[in-house]
Amino acid sequence: MTRPRRPLPTAALPQRDKPWLIRTYSGHSTAAKSNELYRKNLAKGQTGLSIAFDLPTQTGYDADHELARGEVGKVGVPVSHLGDMRTLLADIPLGQMNTSMTINATAAWLLALYVAVADEQGTPRTALTGTIQNDIIKEYLSRGTYVFPPAPSLRLIKDTIIFTCTAMPKWNPTNVCSYHLQEAGATPVQELAFALATAQAVLDAVKASGEAAPADFGAVVGRISFFVNAGLRFITEICKMRAFTELWDEITASRYGVQDAKHRRFRYGVQVNSLGLTEPQAENNVYRILIEMLAVTLSRDARARAVQLPAWNEALGLPRPWDQQWSIRMQQILAYETDLLEYADVFEGSKVMRRKVD
Repeated sequence: MTRPRRPLPTAALPQRDKPWLIRTYSGHSTAAKSNELYRKNLAKGQTGLSIAFDLPTQTGYDADHELARGEVGKVGVPVSHLGDMRTLLADIPLGQMNTSMTINATAAWLLALYVAVADEQGTPRTALTGTIQNDIIKEYLSRGTYVFPPAPSLRLIKDTIIFTCTAMPKWNPTNVCSYHLQEAGATPVQELAFALATAQAVLDAVKASGEAAPADFGAVVGRISFFVNAGLRFITEICKMRAFTELWDEITASRYGVQDAKHRRFRYGVQVNSLGLTEPQAENNVYRILIEMLAVTLSRDARARAVQLPAWNEALGLPRPWDQQWSIRMQQILAYETDLLEYADVFEGSKVMRRKVD
């Protein structure tokens, strides 16, 4: 005779964690075409937007400028004025959307256009949620799409932080970006170190300006987010994110005296390593993308708040909607069909992980 099992007490049942924001990095050709793609992806279960802008927009040129020739709409969507932004966001309720905009040198201007469209929709600015990358310092370290010298760039970042923390308290005014550092050749350790140095430079500038009251500075720190890379060195990437989390908590407490643990939390979004995707046997990129995603989702104590995945064939050309759907489904299966979000941190107590993180 088999003894019947007693049900677990309610308190012992695992409490399911919230899934991360599910995004795809999208934007191409025209604002109208990009809007069509956004609405299709949202209808498939994508839970946030991640807008890619073309190089002329990133560097402050209108689409009809002679220096923009050959680059308009190539690696993202062109936005030259309020009308373009209005078309890009048509029929998307911004009060219900979490939007990430990958924009740096012209971030303050693109944010202004976004806010103007929200105003037209009747959405209170205090309700807007999302992120502008706004890490112009990183452009000097890795990508090169800076427009202004370093000191004015740092001031722009600071000014945007001061504005949003007052007018748009749910918005992340800078996404300190280590992603491009790794793609430019940095090791995971260097990626982490340079990103934390940039974040400290930004917060030091905000503090030195005197424009944020000391009582409000913890809340300012709490709005700083990060955008990281995740490569194929699986264990190393997990430990990198755990180290990021511990170091940011330490820095914000000791350097800035932030008392509230919520404001010291390391909040980050991730795009997995696109540079490692290959043209030969491109179908194998599916496995690479999945493994890299696991590195930033398995660890509950250092889990990404937003994930965007490249398409398997991006090494070949601009992905089709179906290709992006595959990357959306990959996230949905992990978040909704597995039991990953039901458990505490699965690496807690691991000696191997602890040594590597240290």
